[in-house]
Amino acid sequence: MIQGINHITLSVTDIRRSFDFYRNIIGLKPLCRWHQGAYFLAGETWFCLNQEIEKKHIREDYTHFAFDVKEEDFNNLSQKIIDSGAHIFKSNKSEGASLYFCDPDGHKLELHIGSWQTRLASKRDSVGSWEQVEFFIDE
Repeated sequence: MIQGINHITLSVTDIRRSFDFYRNIIGLKPLCRWHQGAYFLAGETWFCLNQEIEKKHIREDYTHFAFDVKEEDFNNLSQKIIDSGAHIFKSNKSEGASLYFCDPDGHKLELHIGSWQTRLASKRDSVGSWEQVEFFIDE
């Protein structure tokens, strides 16, 4: 049985640039760095960077990773990301504050205040553009 997410690994083109972005802009805790990679902690989640000189493609779809942020930290961290020149790829239209941005290699990321519980509670009140909605839990 799946117990959770073990780790997340992103392919990057410049390990030094990406290490600095995730440590100094995002604020992840570095564990280790080597010539082609780095390990961090994002809360309790193991977060990995792996350098690949030639990036094959940048995803154009909505696939992304969201970092959980305390409400009192959201504005300062969002401004730090914006000030870094990170590309903002989407405006927030859902429950909870969110900032959608890209890292230096174009990986889509999000800062988010909320949880699956708050999202489903919001959708129970108004499904909006979702169609054929089916809930499997009673909360």
